[in-house]
Amino acid sequence: MITASPLCADLLAGVHRACFGPAAWSAASIAALFTTGLVFGYALEPGGMVLARAVADEAEILTIGVVPAARRQGLARRLLGLAAAEAGRRGAATLFLEVAADNEPALCLYRAFGFADCAIRRDYYGRGRDALLLKRPLCE
Repeated sequence: MITASPLCADLLAGVHRACFGPAAWSAASIAALFTTGLVFGYALEPGGMVLARAVADEAEILTIGVVPAARRQGLARRLLGLAAAEAGRRGAATLFLEVAADNEPALCLYRAFGFADCAIRRDYYGRGRDALLLKRPLCE
């Protein structure tokens, strides 16, 4: 496991590119996220990463991805667990994320991890491609 930082922005950008293609974030944009001191994340071999932000009592998954060749091996679930644990340590009581409404594999994972729908963002990913906003309590 690698704790994400600006020093590994190239690695994170490479994983992001393998996951999201042309929509991927650049190394510079990933490095810039860390300037606030609120962003944290992790990278796992053989190719997964998560970046999140915690502010006050809320946290948000900014991005999460596993390269195609490494999917269905539990990496995304492990990354979610790492991010949720760190968000809790930083004082967050709720963890949010957004996902394309038509991304069934991700929705299954998130719901199995305890996330529930809380809002819809119409056309967020382009015309006709809605995003679902999901939330999960971090403490009961």
